[in-house]
Amino acid sequence: MFGKSALFATASAGLLSISAAQSATNGSVVTSDAPFYGQSPPTYPAPEVRRDGLFAESVAKARALVATMTLEEKVNLTGGVTNPGNGCGGNIPAVPSIGFPGMCLQDGPAGVRGTDFVSGFAAGIHTGASWNRTLAYSRANAMGGEAYRKGVSVALGPPVVGPLGRIAEGGRNWEGFSNDPYLSGALAAESVHGIQDAGVIACTKHFIANEQETNRIATRDGNKSYQSSSTNMDDKTLHELYLWPFADTVHAGTGSVMCSYERFNNSYVCQNSKLINGVLKTELGFEGFVVTDWFAQHSGVDSSLAGLDMTMPSGATYWAGNLTQAVRNGSVPETRIDDQATRILAAWYELGLDSKSSPGVGVGMAPNLLAPHTIVDARDAADAEVILGEAIEGHVLVKNVNNALPLKDPRAIALYGYDAKAPDYNAPSPGLSPWSISLQSTDAASPICGFYGLVASACPPFPINAPNGSIWVGGGSGGNTPTYFYSPFQAFSERAFQDGTQLLWDFENVNTTSTVYGNTEACFIFINAMASEGIDRSGLHDNFSDSLVNNIADQCSNTIVVVHNAGIALVDAYYDHPNVTAIILAQLPGQDSGRALVDIVYGEISPSGKLTYTVAKNESDYGAILSPYRPSAQDAIYPQDDFSEGVYIDYRAFDAQNIEPRFEFGFGLTYTNFTYSNLRISSNSSATLSQYPTDGIIPGGHADLWDVVYNVYADVKNTGEAIAAEIAQLYLGLPGNDQPIRQLRGFDKQWLDVGETVTMGFPLRRRDLSTWSVEAQQWELAPGGTYKVYVGASSRNLPLTGSFTLRGSGNGNGTAGGYWK
Repeated sequence: MFGKSALFATASAGLLSISAAQSATNGSVVTSDAPFYGQSPPTYPAPEVRRDGLFAESVAKARALVATMTLEEKVNLTGGVTNPGNGCGGNIPAVPSIGFPGMCLQDGPAGVRGTDFVSGFAAGIHTGASWNRTLAYSRANAMGGEAYRKGVSVALGPPVVGPLGRIAEGGRNWEGFSNDPYLSGALAAESVHGIQDAGVIACTKHFIANEQETNRIATRDGNKSYQSSSTNMDDKTLHELYLWPFADTVHAGTGSVMCSYERFNNSYVCQNSKLINGVLKTELGFEGFVVTDWFAQHSGVDSSLAGLDMTMPSGATYWAGNLTQAVRNGSVPETRIDDQATRILAAWYELGLDSKSSPGVGVGMAPNLLAPHTIVDARDAADAEVILGEAIEGHVLVKNVNNALPLKDPRAIALYGYDAKAPDYNAPSPGLSPWSISLQSTDAASPICGFYGLVASACPPFPINAPNGSIWVGGGSGGNTPTYFYSPFQAFSERAFQDGTQLLWDFENVNTTSTVYGNTEACFIFINAMASEGIDRSGLHDNFSDSLVNNIADQCSNTIVVVHNAGIALVDAYYDHPNVTAIILAQLPGQDSGRALVDIVYGEISPSGKLTYTVAKNESDYGAILSPYRPSAQDAIYPQDDFSEGVYIDYRAFDAQNIEPRFEFGFGLTYTNFTYSNLRISSNSSATLSQYPTDGIIPGGHADLWDVVYNVYADVKNTGEAIAAEIAQLYLGLPGNDQPIRQLRGFDKQWLDVGETVTMGFPLRRRDLSTWSVEAQQWELAPGGTYKVYVGASSRNLPLTGSFTLRGSGNGNGTAGGYWK
């Protein structure tokens, strides 16, 4: 009656408070990861939001308001409704009796989607490649401003930290910042600050380990039902890899977290009490509300008791009147409903959405863009610098033979390839993107493959590239709808007009009959690697694009390849061609794509981006985590996706297996050279360290986890002939067994004039030095352990090395005599 899942119901009787260290074994001491792998221990009750936390004043206001509401009004806050008056992706209804105007939830991570007069920002993967905290903040703040002016209450992004990028062919990796949890978390935290400083609630997504599109949703095939894949992982991997960036956003004060579609250790995430009650709300001290991904709720009573606070897009399926009845018959305590409503209203108060000056809920989100409607221009001219800046800084130059770039007053250049021009349309469309990619299924009830429960066998093949024009963002809910698009062809045309350059182009004759003008000084070939929500990629390169590059290179001695890539793109099919002089992984730059590229190739500014993932020489180098898990006939009904590689994804795996990549994590070229020197490591003498953190819980975990306990410094000098920015990176080798050889634990980006030397700084927090103890269910330091320090330009170019040792006396367990420094 309440939508209760018989197969995956969590215990709802005898609601006991089970500590994290005891929950897996009915009170016995945890001694290994075995109780956590493949099963999700019950953790009850759902903790109430703190009254003395980060949102204390807003929580007090919310509690006072909730006290005046009826049960039905409180329940109405928890579930989405259809609102034909606006085009918001999700709506919470108004409660007129208390002056609550409702809420508008809208995508997305690269700008407000599905509307007009907004900007098309760069995708997360592009911003990640900038390694620029300030830029990440400014980008999010600009996006938040546009969302606010459109009447959006909750922006579903930009902090996307799941997927993290485990699967190389993952369809949504491009929405996040990096395959590394440290870098992802650092930029996501800045994004939370940026978007919420604009007056809009940030929604960090997708919690958690939502690492592939294949089998992410429960499906039906005739009379058979199939559960979504169960992400099975151990407790250590959860904490040290996938949970890490979520902790950063919780620490930054994110107002909401979106729970994902799949199962985690055999319990659907949106009703997984261990994850929501135990990890997110207790261990991390999360004070906001948990909202489902669209249609990701699978139960009524169970999901409420497990800590879910809001369901989208409709509350009527499992909650609404059912939830009201569940309270009245004693299945759900009304205090749980009070807390759900309080968390939602506290975030609303915290962001000032109760202000009378707020634009109005969904005021700029037209319900039908094909019909005449009131225009709300949400853009701000002051954001133009940010939009261009992020587009520039996310380009990654990975090859540049004999300084082929920047161009030096060329008399004639030629452009080739399907990706150079604007796509054929950008009109309102039921499709996912303006690149005419067919994701339409044969099932009229399931219009988009992978979205609403269609089995993979009914999905059409997904093209590796988007052949109908240049891409600036990927497809699906992470896409955007820019007011304009500045294509590479347009930008090169304007530069040719300015300089009097002969510009030639051929975007149609793309087979082996293409010929190159004899006096061309540089040939630019534009290809792409597309990806979209709903379906994973079928490869990391395609023969058509590779052949196109080689055909032009065979005829042109100065061939420059530009790849707009929504994820990893392999280049080895043409990398060693003697006429391929430069390669730019241009990624997904947003609406100023062409303008940014031309500024770079003409030397108006040096490229400064660096890779946030590893580019292999061959697809097979990624091993078992190249492709998404696809269930066998034996486990098709209850698919079991074992994350048996643990923390060894991307560069961690390449390092551990001693595989030489084509381009390592953190790699990227500029128009100058840098040298590193003078490594210094100093402890923070004011910090007294116990083996385990001892301070109370704040948003993000124990307060002392965020204390800076060491500082590392290095000098970087520009020894070349161009002004450029260097991204210095610090990696740690943590003591103990089963730890990666190196893990990113710091980065600094600064612009250097020719001949200039600057000091780069890397503060190390207690958290950065800790590993997760399954037995203690705590982050722990290694007493007497030696920490190895590596500083340099990439994960494999680390000229400076050092170490430090944490010394102490006693047993180091936080008891008398157990403190050490």
